[in-house]
Amino acid sequence: MNKVRTAKVATVDELKAKVDASSTAVVTEYRGMTVAQISALRRQLRSLDADYKVFKNTLVRRAIVGTSVEPLDEFLVGPTAIAFVNGDVSAVAKALRDFAKATPTLVIKGGVLDGKALSKGDLTALADLPTRDVLLARFAGLLASPLSTMAGLLKAIPQNLAYGLSALIDSKGGVVVTPEVVEPEVVAETPAGVEEAAPAASDDAATPVAEVADEAPVAEPEPDTSEASSDAASEPAE
Repeated sequence: MNKVRTAKVATVDELKAKVDASSTAVVTEYRGMTVAQISALRRQLRSLDADYKVFKNTLVRRAIVGTSVEPLDEFLVGPTAIAFVNGDVSAVAKALRDFAKATPTLVIKGGVLDGKALSKGDLTALADLPTRDVLLARFAGLLASPLSTMAGLLKAIPQNLAYGLSALIDSKGGVVVTPEVVEPEVVAETPAGVEEAAPAASDDAATPVAEVADEAPVAEPEPDTSEASSDAASEPAE
């Protein structure tokens, strides 16, 4: 096997490896570009996780047959350089568009994204889109906005409830004081057959016995009528 054939086989294997690693690619024509310009573009695209390299069209056709990037075949006309994209395709399309404005000799032909062919207009539309990081930041902001709104609503519920209660109280003439409920006094019933205890005597009624004896009047002695009764009994009746 000669060196030329070996180099072609190596190039085809390299292209197949790139196709297996990425299903997105952009085809450009570099006619009239200098080596320095191609190198500068390659470095810029490498920072965006894209590999930019010059290939022969015949070898590219051989490598992409039956793969997801086979639609690239329609763009393989003229001197061809392909950017295989592993990162954000919109960022790569934007970089190629801006570079082509500064270097008109770079021509963007088309590309493929997940098995579907992309025209030059499709790539221009992708270039006008915000980058992936910007889109993620906007999406995160959209998610955070309803959450913050809900948090504000939940915080306002107790406040609105308090305001509503205050307005209701004012409309009723002020604060309504609920009367205190007094529990009825439970009176224990005396069981049948059991006499209730006599009420305790007051201090005035409880007079000492000694004082009563002292204050009682002394009884005068009664006259002795025993002798008169006996004399009357002994005298004979007339």
